[in-house]
Amino acid sequence: MPACPGGRIYTVRSGDTLFRIAQRFGVSLDALIRANPQITNPDVLRVGQQICIPGVAPPEPPCPGGFLYTIRAGDTFFSLARRFNVTVDALLAANPGVDPDRLMIGQRICIPTAPPAPGCPGGFLYTIRAGDTYFSLAQRFNVTVAALIAANPGVDPDRLMIGQQICIPTAPPGPTCPGGTLYTIRAGDTLFALAQRFNVTVEAILRANPLITDPELLRVGQIICIPGPTTLPAPAAAT
Repeated sequence: MPACPGGRIYTVRSGDTLFRIAQRFGVSLDALIRANPQITNPDVLRVGQQICIPGVAPPEPPCPGGFLYTIRAGDTFFSLARRFNVTVDALLAANPGVDPDRLMIGQRICIPTAPPAPGCPGGFLYTIRAGDTYFSLAQRFNVTVAALIAANPGVDPDRLMIGQQICIPTAPPGPTCPGGTLYTIRAGDTLFALAQRFNVTVEAILRANPLITDPELLRVGQIICIPGPTTLPAPAAAT
């Protein structure tokens, strides 16, 4: 039987999906997936399988000068101390009342140090925007929610903040531009100048290029999509 602190155990019935169960019990799909790390494929539930329906989260522990971390399967104070370069004694001092021998999956503890700068070997960094969730990002970049969680230790999927950077554990997709034109950024280019040159709006260019997280930081050589139909600019008159 899965551990389910603060929640309830539910037995899967015929026709159940995680999405339907999340709707029935008023929880988010991401929270349901996180509460059931034993589910390796959210699209394959077995009738009679027992899963955890997470309840109301307990109050967040204070963590001045550090960051909150959600316990996962296999975590110990020793392994966390090594991962985040702190001592076990510092973890114990930052978490009074927490029994290090009885850590529970989903439990929140304080890591008494600044969160590590995000690294992303084999993937790319993405800046969170309004409306982003791990589920929507997993669908957009063709990865699993579990892979996103594993690539971003210490990040709470239910508390993503606009401007926060996370790791997408896959190579960035090449730009596609149906009905438009692929354009290679040159020195001096700005989205405003490109919008004027190709007679489109800045908003249309941003919609066509979801990987542009900062319109002020275009890189020379970067390939972007100019949404169509576009009219190529007339060549400059000879002087």
